[in-house]
Amino acid sequence: MSDHIRIKGLEVFAHIGVPDEERATLQKLLVNLELYVESFANAAANDDLSNTVDYSDVVLKVRALTLNHPRKLIEALAEDIAGFVLRTYPVRCVSVEVEKFILPGVQCVAVSITRSAS
Repeated sequence: MSDHIRIKGLEVFAHIGVPDEERATLQKLLVNLELYVESFANAAANDDLSNTVDYSDVVLKVRALTLNHPRKLIEALAEDIAGFVLRTYPVRCVSVEVEKFILPGVQCVAVSITRSAS
């Protein structure tokens, strides 16, 4: 079993979409993350941020990553975020959901992926 941090409803902006016209304008997306770590026991016992994942840093860096370059697919963005989190933070596994608000009459379209550290 592992402990996890949830980041829900992270507002990010990206140039994303299949048509060139859609990528021309920044779109607001929502990202939900679950970061699975071995345990919070050491961080809690020592009340020390260095023994856990700094979720404020995750938020700032994921926001920057979404602006890194235009993408056609939210699937590609989800993979980029998952890979970045696994390379950068001490997590065993990450789940990423990206919500896009582009289709008329539809609340959102979302993709979800889960990736593990190798």
